[in-house]
Amino acid sequence: MKTLILYYSFSGKTRELAKEKAASLSADSEEVFTVRNVSKAWAFTAGIFKSIGRKKTPVKPLESQLDGYERIILMFPVWAGHPVPMFNTVAELLPKNTPVELIMVSQSGNTGETAEKTKEFVKNLGLTIEGYTDMKTSE
Repeated sequence: MKTLILYYSFSGKTRELAKEKAASLSADSEEVFTVRNVSKAWAFTAGIFKSIGRKKTPVKPLESQLDGYERIILMFPVWAGHPVPMFNTVAELLPKNTPVELIMVSQSGNTGETAEKTKEFVKNLGLTIEGYTDMKTSE
């Protein structure tokens, strides 16, 4: 099954985990980049509020041909218990009916109550969820 891992990494931890996952699955991977550089100040203020509000942040065009994959894994950090705004942007770019696996990366390894809302958001985009995992980063 041809798989693509799309990921965003603010601190580098998600990048490391995504590359390990891609190697273990023999999957392709692509890092998502924002149009403007994200500062710590923005991440901990506007970024958190955008995450909580499920708002989007502009990202640079993806290089991968998304319709050429049988499965896409979205691997994104969590801010304030919610996927980062870049997740919302990228999820909307995926072709309808794409099978997706969601991997949410955080220090706690627990998205708790927001997991169901994230799944609902993705389903409402016409995507098929094949799995949802909370992944804890190493300290």
